[in-house]
Amino acid sequence: MKEVHVAVAVIWRDDRLLIARRPEHAHQGGLLEFPGGKVEPGETVGQALVREIAEETGLAVPLGSLQPVIGIRHDYGDKRVFLDVWQTSAATGVAEGREGQPVRWMRLDELRDHDFPAANRAILGALRLPDRYGITGPFRTPAEGATRLAQALATGAPPLVLLRAPWLEPGAYLELARQALELCSAAGSRLMLQGSPAVLASVPEAAGVHLPWREAVQLAERPVGRDKLLAVSCHNRDEVAHAATLAADFITLGPVQPTPSHPGAATLGWPSLAEQVQLAPMPVFALGGVGPGDLLKARAAGSQGIAGISYWW
Repeated sequence: MKEVHVAVAVIWRDDRLLIARRPEHAHQGGLLEFPGGKVEPGETVGQALVREIAEETGLAVPLGSLQPVIGIRHDYGDKRVFLDVWQTSAATGVAEGREGQPVRWMRLDELRDHDFPAANRAILGALRLPDRYGITGPFRTPAEGATRLAQALATGAPPLVLLRAPWLEPGAYLELARQALELCSAAGSRLMLQGSPAVLASVPEAAGVHLPWREAVQLAERPVGRDKLLAVSCHNRDEVAHAATLAADFITLGPVQPTPSHPGAATLGWPSLAEQVQLAPMPVFALGGVGPGDLLKARAAGSQGIAGISYWW
C-alpha cells in the first residue's frame, strides 16, 4: 500500500490553534484536524504547507517561520499516511474555510484526543509536552535527594521532571516521590515516576510513569489510563516498536553521544537518531550526552527535545 505524504500545519495565534473539521464525506469525516494536505511531486514540505494553508484558509504563512514538530507514520488499514507536522505563529490574514470546512481558533486545553483521527493524537501529545525533560542525578538518601532536587529546581526548573533513583528501596523511593511532588508542584514542574506502573497507585498525583526497558519488555499493552503519561526508555528500533505497542505517550532514545556516566558505551549518533525518530509514532526525547546547546540539533532530527541529567542537576 502506498504511503501518502501529508504536510500538517500547527498555526498559533496568541494562545490558540487553528482547527478545522473534516467534511462528512471525507476519510475520517466529521473529526477535527489541523490544516494541511498532500505534498505534491517536486514540492518541499514547507512549500506544500504555504500553498495548502493559503488554499484552505486564506492565511499567508512565511516559509521561514515554519518549525518542525513531529513526523508520524500511521496505518489506518485502508490508508497509510506520513504526517509531516510543522508549526508557525507568524501566519497573517483572517482564517476562513475556503473549501467549505468550518474553522475556528481553539485553546490547546480544549482539544480532546477522541475528536481527532488516530494519527493526529500524537500531534496533540507533542504539543502538550515541553522540549526539555529533566532527569534527577545521583544522591544517597531520600533526604539528600529532596535537598538536591530543591536546589536544582531553584536554578531552572524543567517543565517535566523524572525522579530516577533505581538504587533506593521501594519504600524509600515512594517517601522521596511524595516530597518531590510537592517540590515540583511549587516550581511549576510536572513529576514523572520511574519503575513499574504500580508506583502511580501510591503517588496518584504524579503526571505519569516512565518505564525502564526491563519493565516495558514484560508488558503487552498500555498499563495506565489515558489520564496519565506513559514513557519508555528505548535504545534501538525494536524497543521503539514495542513502546508503540504499549501506546507510550513519549520515549527517550539514546545514548546519542558519549556520556561521563557511561564511558565507552555504544552511541546512536545524530544520523541514526533521526532515522529512528522517523519510525517512532510518538514524541521522542534525545538522551545521552546532550544539553541545551543541542536543542536545535535535536529538533532538526525530529525529536521533541532533549532529556538528561547533567545540564540541570
